[in-house]
Amino acid sequence: MKKFLLFSILRGPTNCNVSFLERKSTSPWRIQWQRSHNAINSTPPPGGGKKLSQEELEERQKLLMAKNLPKRKPIPGVKKVVLVASGKGGVGKSTVAVNLAVALKLLYPTKDISLLDADVFGPSLPRMMNLSGEPYLTKDNRMIPLQNHGVKCMSMGFLVKESAPVVWRGLMVMSAIEKLVRGVDWGPSDILIVDMPPGTGDTQLSFAQTVEVDGAVIVTTSQQVAMQDAIKGVEMFKKTNIPVLGYVSNMSAFVCPSCGTKTPISSKAKSFFAQTGVEKLGEIPFNIEIGDCSDEGNPLVVSQPDSSNAAEFRRVAEQIIKKLAIIKQ
Repeated sequence: MKKFLLFSILRGPTNCNVSFLERKSTSPWRIQWQRSHNAINSTPPPGGGKKLSQEELEERQKLLMAKNLPKRKPIPGVKKVVLVASGKGGVGKSTVAVNLAVALKLLYPTKDISLLDADVFGPSLPRMMNLSGEPYLTKDNRMIPLQNHGVKCMSMGFLVKESAPVVWRGLMVMSAIEKLVRGVDWGPSDILIVDMPPGTGDTQLSFAQTVEVDGAVIVTTSQQVAMQDAIKGVEMFKKTNIPVLGYVSNMSAFVCPSCGTKTPISSKAKSFFAQTGVEKLGEIPFNIEIGDCSDEGNPLVVSQPDSSNAAEFRRVAEQIIKKLAIIKQ
């Protein structure tokens, strides 16, 4: 079963093979940009050779790019798609994504909540949700998500061994993402939370250009180097017309385990994000129990529902619902 699923992912929708990938490592989006760039420079400008201004060149490039780029399509069976992203790794994005998904299910038990781990190289969802095993297939060869805490889950970690590295090039990764998004029987799902890999690369562009995304949540720490990269993520979503619902300041303060005193680690996040117009959804203090619960596959919102951090995760989840309702209007 596992070998069959991996083969279908590697083959991909365009039947690309490994030998082709060994020769072609350039991103498909980069190839399309290069074609548009060449078309702009090789085609005589309109108006009898009149030189175009920089603004006219940029507008012309946008039009050429739009001709051949894939169209955004909804994911079958999914009503709302929310991306949880960060510019830099190690800021606790996956922990936030998992706890938000479970919190949504606890707050709205009648709703169908799904969670997709889109990090092909470093999947975290199997351990954090205490799930393992190979997904079954439907009659039309779509993977059936595994479930825990009432949340449907899918991850590359279900298809490879935990210790096995995924050493793939760009097109193979894009094929895998396509299978994890559209080769899964998600329906019905009211909200699909997508745990994105860090950065602003191929995976982010793929979602932005092929999937109808309803909003993005940025996760950052209060460290300046993390916030600088988070701002890049905000700008990327703005350029691709994806609403940024807000940001979560993770590990924003230290809570003394003895006396409970809360000491802010930094207060720069609010002023740093003010320039972007992105609102703060919540702050999650540093707490060793959050990491321990994640390692045990028992999210904090389930294992310690009465804790202040669990309450903050629920508050962020409620904020997301309110933002999605505003966008829908």
